[in-house]
Amino acid sequence: MLQGAVLVTALAGCTTIERTTGTPSTQSRNAQVAQAADLVRQGAALTGAERAANDQQIDALLSQLDDATLQREAQALPAGDPLYNHAARVLLRRGLPLPRPLDRTAWNFNAGNRPPAEGDGYRPPVKLAVLLPLSGSLSAAAAPVRDGFLAGYYGESRRRPEVVFYDTAGTASGAVAAYDKAAAEGNDFVVGPLGRDEVSTLFQRGTLPVSMLALNRGNVAPPPGQAAFSLSPEDEGAAAADFLAERGAKRVLVIAADDDSQRRASAAFRARLAERGGVAETTSDTTVDLAPFAAKEGGIDGVFLATRGSTARALMPRLALAGLAGKPRVATSHLLSGTGKAADDRILDGIAFPAESWTSRSVRGLPTAGTAAGMLPNAKGGAARLFAFGFDAWLITAYLEHLAGATDGLQGATGVLSIDGQGYVQRTPAWSTFSAGTQVPLADADRR
Repeated sequence: MLQGAVLVTALAGCTTIERTTGTPSTQSRNAQVAQAADLVRQGAALTGAERAANDQQIDALLSQLDDATLQREAQALPAGDPLYNHAARVLLRRGLPLPRPLDRTAWNFNAGNRPPAEGDGYRPPVKLAVLLPLSGSLSAAAAPVRDGFLAGYYGESRRRPEVVFYDTAGTASGAVAAYDKAAAEGNDFVVGPLGRDEVSTLFQRGTLPVSMLALNRGNVAPPPGQAAFSLSPEDEGAAAADFLAERGAKRVLVIAADDDSQRRASAAFRARLAERGGVAETTSDTTVDLAPFAAKEGGIDGVFLATRGSTARALMPRLALAGLAGKPRVATSHLLSGTGKAADDRILDGIAFPAESWTSRSVRGLPTAGTAAGMLPNAKGGAARLFAFGFDAWLITAYLEHLAGATDGLQGATGVLSIDGQGYVQRTPAWSTFSAGTQVPLADADRR
């Protein structure tokens, strides 16, 4: 499979930034910003769950601001104001450029003996460990991630690190053993592991001797010096809420399937919509009569679908009967499941859903999605998304230091990539829709 990744590229011809500890500004005339500044000051004495809850309140306040106000208030914050990183986080979520790089008074990333960065910020490790479940139940998901990573690696003509793959077997104990072995063998950066439990177990150790880019979100935040990148349902739900909020939708009907990923997506959607001053009405994808929701006081001015495409097709007539067919509709990428026949999928025309940038534009170091799909089984169908994810894992690894100091993002295969002040890689997806039953990019697919 490694040879296949090399062939594909031939065709194409982590760190966390710790919060600052300066004195927060309270001079803003904006009520939400002033209240957020007060919470920042109070949060300096908090830790653990209390600190996390306080941070969520700050983000909720800042999320209520429109784009222009948020950008203006962020620009007005003085250097070292700890409120700035919170405001920057919200800007990054919306795919908006930062007035200046994130404040990094406690930047602790150690580039070791890496050669200096290239002019575009390219500065990969010297020896790189990749932790993936090459055996076990997660090995099928790991294969396209591995191949996408190798496609990016071999697509780079400049200095590349020595790469060693370590099998985690998809277990927490396997991930710990693989990480410890990678650290002992002199790797100066680690990519992976892939499973949530694996990531959680490593992050719970706190201080780690070698910086890593985890390929999932754990149940704790990345420790100092670590980063996390994922294609989580929560990220898609939050992005969908931002998409509708930016189009004026305040009362949204959420129709969700009863499975774990879609429950997580709809929960994140509701939380983000609430942060932005919206209200969500939630129902199951098995609900037959949707008219009572449309008849409620205030009505419905947007629809979020956390369902498979086959289920969404059955929902369209019900939405029409309820008078909701003309409302803005957005879905998770799960919408693509059960689609592929244009004659059947015409009924989905106009629904927006997050997609990989790779499907709508060229990405340096990769051939077109269609060309790659013709060469590698792991670059087509449902695996294509994980292939793009693996490619971006390489890209982040090579440009992580640059990303941390940048005011805009990095064009990746899954979207525009940036990193916030807590070590989470933010992904602004491209957006697609169906037109005559065929997937096409929206005119503003890259919101940046």
